[in-house]
Amino acid sequence: MKNRKIKAYIKERSASKTGKIFVFTGARQTGKTTLSRHLFPDFSYLSIDDPVLRGRYKQLSAKQWFSQFPKAILDEVQKEPVLIESIKSVYEQWDDIQYVLLGSSQFLLLEKVKESLAGRCLIFDLLPLTIPELRTESWDDVIEDSVFQKFVINNISVDGLLPSFMLDEKMVDKLKVWEHYFKFGAYPAISDAELSDNEKRDWLKNYVRTYLERDIRDLASFRDLEPFQKLQQYLALNTGNLINASAIGNQIGVTSKTVHRYINYFEISYQAIVLQAWSRNKNKRLIKTPKIHYLDNGVIQAVLNKQGTISGNEFESLVIAEMYKQLKNMQAPVNLYHLRTHDGKEVDFLVELPDGYYAFEIKMTEKVRAYDARHLQGLSEILDKPLLHSFLLSNDYDTQYFDDKTTALNVTYFLS
Repeated sequence: MKNRKIKAYIKERSASKTGKIFVFTGARQTGKTTLSRHLFPDFSYLSIDDPVLRGRYKQLSAKQWFSQFPKAILDEVQKEPVLIESIKSVYEQWDDIQYVLLGSSQFLLLEKVKESLAGRCLIFDLLPLTIPELRTESWDDVIEDSVFQKFVINNISVDGLLPSFMLDEKMVDKLKVWEHYFKFGAYPAISDAELSDNEKRDWLKNYVRTYLERDIRDLASFRDLEPFQKLQQYLALNTGNLINASAIGNQIGVTSKTVHRYINYFEISYQAIVLQAWSRNKNKRLIKTPKIHYLDNGVIQAVLNKQGTISGNEFESLVIAEMYKQLKNMQAPVNLYHLRTHDGKEVDFLVELPDGYYAFEIKMTEKVRAYDARHLQGLSEILDKPLLHSFLLSNDYDTQYFDDKTTALNVTYFLS
């Protein structure tokens, strides 16, 4: 069992007056049920996925809900949205209640939540595990903040960084976890060390199949999944690239409007991150096209039916996905972008905090040179806030300082 960073925050909020209704949403198999049953062991667990029981729960009045289920976990509640109205009614009539609503469809669940429970609930996205979470073995294990998180939380100085990842006393453990993340992604179900590689790959293939057959059909009521499946494969092959809807549409035989709609489905079902282009500055040199990144590298490998080596773009996506998850876990007040200019300057990942930006260039190489950090130079002339620091992340074990604002770090050291 892996510990979850967000657990402590939820426990704290559950003890407050505002912690009456929690909504956990996220992709299937990210551990929503496991976490909620661990946090609230005395709550009744109600599976709304069961069509027989679902009908019976619908018949309960607000008074019956309060009498029979004053504290309950409702799993897959988006399957019967009318129950959200029942929970709202109980909330408005009685104080001594608590509910946890779970759903694997962000769109179907949150659409109803925003209609009925706006201002009455706390919403949490549960994503695949982060690398610090993957390093834990039980609910009681301490989750260490990564170097990245320490920069975001405390704006630590680069002076405290190790000159080489090889000097980290926990290097072997961190590399072992990174290897798993690199090969299989970060879904909790396959984090068990006793599973064989083939068992993990089989799980991922079944996950992709279930996603297509259940989640997407529920979300979009598709009669024909073939165009969507083609886009899934196209995006897996082109993760980390700019989104050109017209070109994609020509490749898979649909309109650009359909491409945008399908990509939105990927995003709201927690399979991809659409990274908007930074455009606060009106500089005409900027390219405004968004980029897409798959959220889990194991899923990419399953979609493409491949294993072993990965491309540079896949490496970029798995690093950005990890930073994205770590930021979400921290409830950090950030905006996330990529930046590209017509004359070739490119920043893979730009994290905007209230007081400035962190910029990231990502390379899969095992030996970096100052030339690799060229796109990080001169950013202060473009950005509208101070550049707090720039990082070149790679597989190079050595830490290098190219100037007072640009540092090269090993990616496993930085994210573990």
